[in-house]
This record gives sequence, C-alpha cells and structure tokens, in this order.
Amino acid sequence: MPGPENSAENPALQEPADALAAVAALRRLADQLEDAAVEQAMRAGWSWPQVAEALGVTRQAVHKKHAKRLIAAGVTLRRRGDDRD
Repeated sequence: MPGPENSAENPALQEPADALAAVAALRRLADQLEDAAVEQAMRAGWSWPQVAEALGVTRQAVHKKHAKRLIAAGVTLRRRGDDRD
C-alpha cells in the first residue's frame, strides 16, 4: 500500500526544497501547539510530571523548555510538594 512518502501521490514531496519547507512549517506549528497546550495545562493546575507524561518526555525536559516562557506569561507554576492533584 503506497503511503504519503510516495512522491507520485503527493506533489508537495516531488521537490526536496518544498518537502523540507513543509517539514519546517509543521515543526513550527507543532511547537506553537505544544506551547499553547502546556500553558493551558499549567494554568489548569497540572503538575510538571503530568504534562511531561502527556507529552512523552521527562519532567526536566518539559520544565527546561517551557518554565521561563510560562513565568514571563504570568503563569503560576506548581512546585514539587504542592498538594493540588
């Protein structure tokens, strides 16, 4: 069964430059969606481990990637030991 990687079926993949531009655009969109979803979860009181599990990454990775931006956005971040679950 031919998949989307078959350039005959997907004209966007016929030119490497177009295919790479599409990949870059999708990465930017995925990053924007992740930023919004993480912010929404943290504003809803989720913990870092909950967000990390949902994303399939470590707590440390999600904290490193998002904490500074969330603090700048005025999001109150949970600390280890908070009893809100």
